[in-house]
Amino acid sequence: MLLILLVIVAIILLSSIKQINEYERGILFTFGKFSGVLTPGWKIVLPVFQHFRKVDIRTRAVDVPEQETITKDNVSIRINAVIYYKIFDAGKAVCEVQDYYFAVSQLAQTTMRNIVGSVTLDELLSEREKISAEICKVIDAATDPWGVKVENVELKDVSLPEEMKRVIAKAAEAEREKMAVITKSVGEVEAAENLSKAAEMMGSTPGALHLRTLSTLNDLSSDQSNTIIFAVPIEVLKAVEGLAKKNDIK
Repeated sequence: MLLILLVIVAIILLSSIKQINEYERGILFTFGKFSGVLTPGWKIVLPVFQHFRKVDIRTRAVDVPEQETITKDNVSIRINAVIYYKIFDAGKAVCEVQDYYFAVSQLAQTTMRNIVGSVTLDELLSEREKISAEICKVIDAATDPWGVKVENVELKDVSLPEEMKRVIAKAAEAEREKMAVITKSVGEVEAAENLSKAAEMMGSTPGALHLRTLSTLNDLSSDQSNTIIFAVPIEVLKAVEGLAKKNDIK
């Protein structure tokens, strides 16, 4: 009988030893009441009288299912995200919410729909980081009483209807054409300004236009198939005009 009793006691003692890993915390209940949080290591948990539950405190990445929502400018889109969170208070995570994993997921879906619905499509596409930070801030404030810390929220994908994709492509093409026309007109203005300066400089320098004409003729003469048109410098015409007037006076 003594041997049987010792075996029973040994079995009870062995079954009461619980191991808590470094990335876990143990939640202990005695007679149904919360007794405290157990740190990593081997712990004694009395059978029948005490209840033990482990909580993983590592950062968890949870994929938020794709949600269909309407933006502020009435564009129907589908969007999904990933949320990173961890438990900073294991006691609250067990005592304050029934299933923190499910609760965080549902809260993320609702918050994402609400915030995306308050911005336009252009804002959503161009300010993803800002919108993600806002979603993270709202979820973190709501989950703080549960002992859950939301570290980051990232919008993964924004799916647009096919007709909206075509509209955006046309708008982008029109914007590129606009920029091309502006760039071309700026270039023409700069070219006109440079030509004006060059003409002014040649006009104020005697013989400059004649030298330019000779340089042009030299370039044309390198190809025998070109037809050479001889341009008479303005200075020559002025000289001829001056001689004609002088002869008339005499």
